[in-house]
Amino acid sequence: MPTFEQYNKSFLNGEWTEGNSDRTGQIINPYDESVIATVKLATRDQLKEAFETAKQAQKQWGQTSAEERQAVLQKAADYLKENKEDIQKTISRETGGSAVKADVELGLTIGLLEQAVKYAGELHEIKEVEDNIEGKVNRVHRLPLGVISSISPFNFPMNLSMRSIAPALALGNAVVHKPDLQTGLTGGVIITKALEEAGLPKGVFNMVLTDLEEIGNEMLENPIPRLIAFTGSTPVGKLIGRIAGENFKRVALELGGNNPFIVLSDADVDRAVDAAVFGKFIHQGQICMIINRLIIHKDVYDEFKEKFIQRVKELPAGDSSDPKTVIGPLMNKNQLNKALDIIEKAKQAGTNVALEGKVEGNILTPYVFSEVDNSSELAQTELFAPIASLIKAETDEEAIDMANDTQYGLSSAIFTEDLDRGEELALRIDSGMTHINDQTVNDSPVVPFGGNKESGMGRFGYPWVVEEFTVTKWVSKQTKYRDFPF
Repeated sequence: MPTFEQYNKSFLNGEWTEGNSDRTGQIINPYDESVIATVKLATRDQLKEAFETAKQAQKQWGQTSAEERQAVLQKAADYLKENKEDIQKTISRETGGSAVKADVELGLTIGLLEQAVKYAGELHEIKEVEDNIEGKVNRVHRLPLGVISSISPFNFPMNLSMRSIAPALALGNAVVHKPDLQTGLTGGVIITKALEEAGLPKGVFNMVLTDLEEIGNEMLENPIPRLIAFTGSTPVGKLIGRIAGENFKRVALELGGNNPFIVLSDADVDRAVDAAVFGKFIHQGQICMIINRLIIHKDVYDEFKEKFIQRVKELPAGDSSDPKTVIGPLMNKNQLNKALDIIEKAKQAGTNVALEGKVEGNILTPYVFSEVDNSSELAQTELFAPIASLIKAETDEEAIDMANDTQYGLSSAIFTEDLDRGEELALRIDSGMTHINDQTVNDSPVVPFGGNKESGMGRFGYPWVVEEFTVTKWVSKQTKYRDFPF
């Protein structure tokens, strides 16, 4: 049996545990719809037990030395490196991702672990602060939050899970993690196996394979977790925000995006096309940071359009296990039907189809719409599919205004030969990230990753993530008795 498919169970208190539900879930290969694994689902009671287990285990884990935590994290990273080939095959089979996507995702995941090794020592850090009260010594301690509730999506499941798990563990917290069941191996099992092999103490990390029908809002409403880390849709993020606010929980949310890719009149069009093709069509467009709107200055619009469409026509589509494939399947029929509905509505609205795609199973080959109205439903929808919208801007100013005309603010990009001017314009785009002469899909464990507006709250990446996953405490010592006024 393949390496990871035999672990088709939840991981509770250090043991691979079959779910107690009468229901099962299936993990499906989106390319040929074959069953990769069948899972007995964990119940709400099992999830509650996982939170209790994590609460108890965290007390000791939070007191471990930095060296102990660093050793576990580094061993987990080494496990991922040693099993690279099997992991990449699993990513492709389970997510429908290309070989490039699998390589990128694994690399990012290892990078998150190795960066966490470096900042694990910041836990229990003590800073002294001067005061004007005679004899008072103020010390500020950095302590673990406690238990983290982690929920990850299907598109980049390993990376987007580890983005919360690695800092949580490095900083002395325990974790209860629920991956999307559709990618339960990549988003849950592989990570769990790496941590188990690394010697993480029992109960510090718990992983549940289940669905909302079984557990309801327990991942959000359970009183034990102090922070809810979630990557997914904005509507679900709003629900999490409401529940967290009512219960005074912290949140780390990366939500939807409507990311603009701006090509100014002085841009190198060939370079811009190269970036746009990658940033629009990696993983079939199923990334929150993906290019959603291509806003092109009128002076270079026609040239860009012609070259972009020609390149897109040449993208190979098919089985994601083939190293040559760029366009693999969408995650499931539901995602495919959503994309087809978007396409049909755009056609009915009279939007120009510059490149017609086709459907083969769950594969949707690229569609390109041109002369798109920035205020249209097409332009204002997070597409999450291989659908490109080309929008013409009359001026640089209009391009920036168009970029900001959305409720989202995750990522953005600007192509220009004037880098100083590009940075000036970048600061005027209301998004958490802007990349000059690059595309919108960028990530790193050492940058402040996160969105503005309805694209999320909080920042991942070092050192910002340390503040998110710890609590500071003021302890003062009065070394000389004070005189009080009464």
